[in-house]
Amino acid sequence: MKTLVIGLGNPILGDDGVGWRTAEQVRLQIEKLSLPVEVDYLSLGGLSLMERLVGYENVIIIDAIYSGQKPVGSVDSFSLDELHNPNDGHTASAHDTTLMTALNAGRCLSLSLSENIQVVAVEVKNVYDFSEELSAPVAASVPLAVDRVMELLGTLHSGKG
Repeated sequence: MKTLVIGLGNPILGDDGVGWRTAEQVRLQIEKLSLPVEVDYLSLGGLSLMERLVGYENVIIIDAIYSGQKPVGSVDSFSLDELHNPNDGHTASAHDTTLMTALNAGRCLSLSLSENIQVVAVEVKNVYDFSEELSAPVAASVPLAVDRVMELLGTLHSGKG
């Protein structure tokens, strides 16, 4: 079972780097447990992200999200299919398409794309200031996001997923 964890975002745009920071900590946990999981870090969504997902049975994407509905630093997880607004977070840009549209296009081209894509999202407010530091509430959420990713991986690799 091929599993991929992706930290999505931009590590020099403050809280937008939470996906990368979380993925770095997840990688350390995976190495300790010797899980057969690959970890990667990406700054692009849409078609570029879809291309990276080809060939994996399970995918977990860690990203910053701004819903305006939860306190900054809140951690949530859901299936990609449950993402109500495909423009939340960083799944689309003016020069690309949403990940959902890219996945549909890839499936129409008969690419091997997972039906099991989970998102671990950390609520943020500001992702436009140049900084390599996370705000205090977002930095405090990293261990919680790591725990959530590890729970998802445990479910996948115990045969329950």
